[in-house]
Amino acid sequence: MSRVKWKGPYIKNKLLDNIKNSILIYKNGIKTTSKNSVILPKFIGLTIQVYNGKTFIAVKIVDEMVGYKLGEFILTRKQFSYKKKKNKK
Repeated sequence: MSRVKWKGPYIKNKLLDNIKNSILIYKNGIKTTSKNSVILPKFIGLTIQVYNGKTFIAVKIVDEMVGYKLGEFILTRKQFSYKKKKNKK
């Protein structure tokens, strides 16, 4: 279900403040835990570190990401693979 248009996109206030001050303060990226914040056009070119529940993962914002949420570009679960069995001779 999408958000009502008159409310506008959801962005955490602390994240928005950090983006405004990003040129002065943050050199290696902005850290956030808000995976449900929407990416705006003013974020293009920035590197945002998003928390996946264990570590911060760096996400470089490009134009195709505008309108999507930050959580769509990080993995929160490990990929499962079966372990190979050793042949007994």
